[in-house]
Amino acid sequence: MLIISGYSSPLPWLTRMKIAVGAAKGLAFLHGEEKPVIYRDFKTSNILLDSNCNAKLSDFGLAKDGPEGDDTHVSTRIMGTHGYAAPEYVMTGHLTTMNDVYSFGVVLLELLTGKRAMDKKRPGREQNLVEWAKPYLKDHHKLDRLMDPRLEGQYSTEGAKKVAALAHQCLNHYPKSRPSMKHVVKILETILEYTDIPAGPFIYIAPTEEKMDRTLSGCKVTESKLKENGNEDKGEANNENGNSRRRKGYRHKHRIRSCAVYSDTALYKTLRNETKSPGNK
Repeated sequence: MLIISGYSSPLPWLTRMKIAVGAAKGLAFLHGEEKPVIYRDFKTSNILLDSNCNAKLSDFGLAKDGPEGDDTHVSTRIMGTHGYAAPEYVMTGHLTTMNDVYSFGVVLLELLTGKRAMDKKRPGREQNLVEWAKPYLKDHHKLDRLMDPRLEGQYSTEGAKKVAALAHQCLNHYPKSRPSMKHVVKILETILEYTDIPAGPFIYIAPTEEKMDRTLSGCKVTESKLKENGNEDKGEANNENGNSRRRKGYRHKHRIRSCAVYSDTALYKTLRNETKSPGNK
């Protein structure tokens, strides 16, 4: 799946929307011909991306010519991928362009959530993405439960609401209530213009336990050496008169306090160097 595999990090919000627009345009082109073509197996694995994340449709092996004349549908053998196929097609074998619209709604859900359409590794109620997500699509107040947590809030809230509403329309149980792909393209293109995307968060890369132990051991050695120096000063102070002893005692306390500060500073510098090392980039 283009959102989950093939990339070392999750795709940003605008990149996901760019992919959605490109794929929608591909389906709109197929449906807009005088004799429409029904893709029949639209899913994320059939969306190819170039180096600039421009989407191209692939694998037209199951594509079918749409109905002609007064025909409302094409009757055909049920084929496709479980989790993407429209319910009316699965039940009757009746094929229309609205079947592709339903499948596109499933892909929109994957783009929003970062989850696969079907995943048996998820808890029972969450294995089918559409069944799990539909209650959240109806209520924009629950949008945060739907969104991919790996986006870390870096998405347009208004844009996400529109995408969720559009996905809900595409997934309508009644085919005639679904939007055309031409309408879908228009809605998605406006979402690309939304600018209410928060600034990126501060990211702290924690060092490994091994590096942390090595850092703390180094700090303990430093503290031990400073304490030894402090004890030597204390011995010298005992051989002098009272005033000198008080003066030395003050200096000794100052050394002990600075030891803790030195240790904290050393720890901070070491951790900072660890986060800047090439291995943590």
